[in-house]
Amino acid sequence: MKGKSNLISWACAIIAAFIMLQTLYFKFSGAAESIFIFSSMGIEPWGRWLSGIMELIASILILIPSKRGTGAVLGGGIMAGAILSHLIVLGIEVQDDGGQLFIYAMVTFTACIINVWLHRRQIPIIGNLI
Repeated sequence: MKGKSNLISWACAIIAAFIMLQTLYFKFSGAAESIFIFSSMGIEPWGRWLSGIMELIASILILIPSKRGTGAVLGGGIMAGAILSHLIVLGIEVQDDGGQLFIYAMVTFTACIINVWLHRRQIPIIGNLI
């Protein structure tokens, strides 16, 4: 990957990793908002911990150029779950946050999907189909 595509890939990877990594503190420290969210879905505490671990793995992978496609698939899947959770269970706005968590999920999902497209040839199974 060269030039403009590489710049877009890095920008999207940094945005996605930054957002996922900054939420880890709240998940792993047991912040009240995280407990509320995962309790509302009936998966507290194991869902909160598993989500945090998966986001950590996705963040690390998406920052490694040779693993970026795989990290983007994982991150995109996690964010798709978060978006669906907001739409089906939580609502767009959670505890008067003005929809901030939903917006973060949408931005992260978009950044991951862009990287899935840009790195589609390096993704196991998908890359073999193209």
